[in-house]
Amino acid sequence: MRMSKLLMPTLREVPAEAEITSHKLMLRAGLIRKLAAGIYSYLPLGLRSLKKVEQIVREEMDRAGAQELLMAALLPAEAYQASGRWEVFGPSMFKLKDRGERDFCLGPTHEEIFTQTVIDNVRSYKEYPMTLYQIQTKYRDEGRPRFGLMRGREFIMKDAYSFDLDEKGLDESYKKMYEAYCRIFTRLGLDFTVVDADSGAMGGSGSQEFMVKSPVGEDGIAYCDDCGYAANYEKCECIPAECEQIEGDLELEKIETPNAHTIDELVSSLGMAAHNFAKTIIYKADDKYIAAMVRGDRDVNEVKLKNLVGCTDDLELAEPAVVRELTRAQVGFAGPIGLDIPVYADKEVALMKNFVVGANVTDMHYKNVNIGRDFEPDTIADIRVVVTGDKCPKCGGTIKSEQGIEVGHIFKLGTKYSEALGLKYLDESGKQQTVIMGCYGIGVTRCLAAAVEQLHDDNGIIWPVSIAPYQAIVVPANYKSEEQMAAAEKLYEELNAAGIETLIDDRSERAGVKFKDADLIGIPVRVVVGKKVGDGIVEYKERTMEKAEEIKLDEAAEKVIEFVKANL
Repeated sequence: MRMSKLLMPTLREVPAEAEITSHKLMLRAGLIRKLAAGIYSYLPLGLRSLKKVEQIVREEMDRAGAQELLMAALLPAEAYQASGRWEVFGPSMFKLKDRGERDFCLGPTHEEIFTQTVIDNVRSYKEYPMTLYQIQTKYRDEGRPRFGLMRGREFIMKDAYSFDLDEKGLDESYKKMYEAYCRIFTRLGLDFTVVDADSGAMGGSGSQEFMVKSPVGEDGIAYCDDCGYAANYEKCECIPAECEQIEGDLELEKIETPNAHTIDELVSSLGMAAHNFAKTIIYKADDKYIAAMVRGDRDVNEVKLKNLVGCTDDLELAEPAVVRELTRAQVGFAGPIGLDIPVYADKEVALMKNFVVGANVTDMHYKNVNIGRDFEPDTIADIRVVVTGDKCPKCGGTIKSEQGIEVGHIFKLGTKYSEALGLKYLDESGKQQTVIMGCYGIGVTRCLAAAVEQLHDDNGIIWPVSIAPYQAIVVPANYKSEEQMAAAEKLYEELNAAGIETLIDDRSERAGVKFKDADLIGIPVRVVVGKKVGDGIVEYKERTMEKAEEIKLDEAAEKVIEFVKANL
């Protein structure tokens, strides 16, 4: 491709809307352009890389025995109503009515639709097992679309669904997808970790996430170097940690704590450590209110709490007016004693002695509180967020933590959707059984952003050869030199003839501008045809090399071909 003809609107300045590196570079490199919040168009370079990600996903899914199809994106409500997710998705689902007032949605995910497709088209148990997949646009009305392609309202996803006769078959299908995902993310050049995860709205008995470690990731990864355990924060089991307690059989005492609404203010006011306090937080769970208690130096894991309570809608903090009504006090003074709503206490709270809680009176707290004597939680369970230094739940070692970007998620759905929609089969003896399902998703557009997030430097993107928009670029340093242009053209034609996707920068620009653009858009290897071309010498530089090296012109094509093939 000739860069003089290429739509490549690069930017020298960082767009104000961009917060993270991948978003900045994809805008600056002319890969994407914003249409609305969370909605992007893909320009030629971005689309080429996106299609390569899709092709790698497609090749590995096919290799694992999955069959590709394509479902509609505009979907009738009935299947989602049957599974209960028409309500569960809440405001994140784009809902609309047709001219006949029939309910539809823009597909957020397709478990129900694939299930219905199998119901309508599979006639015998002999046709199982099967795995079906698609690469298709999904729509979710994110409350906070941000970070470019990381969290959008329209995005491309690969979703696959396995259908098996029994749990053993599901285990085999799940293993095949796990192995295919490892191959996919390796070929994409991503440094990834597999972690145990929460199944969320998808449901099912178990799941794992494929996470790309990154400081801008929205998900927390807890891991142990000693045994290899890894889980996201939502799933990681927290082993209760004992800490220094206030000993003795002390009497319950109500104390004044003026303007001490937070743990930090209480620590300052009373001169006690944060772990001697238990904070009580009021939540709305579906149509009821509950209280969650964790140690003062801990945070509530809202996913764990939501799963424990069993609410279907999003768990959310109670409005201040509701807190005041329930506690008869200002926000910041809630406590479990005399509170007339269910109380869920973390396991660490059950280990505490003579601790401090809110008194449900403004500017007042109780001290010397003990469970059993002063109040009794309705439930004691693990409801806190894991932190670095916690004990590993698998081996007892030390937990470490990092942030990560979720690029893939695999679920053992079991019979959640097949039961709800009636996906059955008659076995060999004529007995009716329920099909067992699995679900396997990859954020295709997010993979593109994750690659840029991991693979870049101060000059721009560093694409892996496998997903680079073009694999090589030939740069004549002086477009006015007939000798340089002729040699560059010849090399360009030679590389293209060998199957190397090559750019030639034939623009009437200074050499420095051309070099900057080549680095910005991340082309893996560059050959500069400059002043020494008369001596048969050109400059060869891989994107990751500090400096270019001089090589013979007649060896340049072979060297580029060798590099590309070795890194595909």
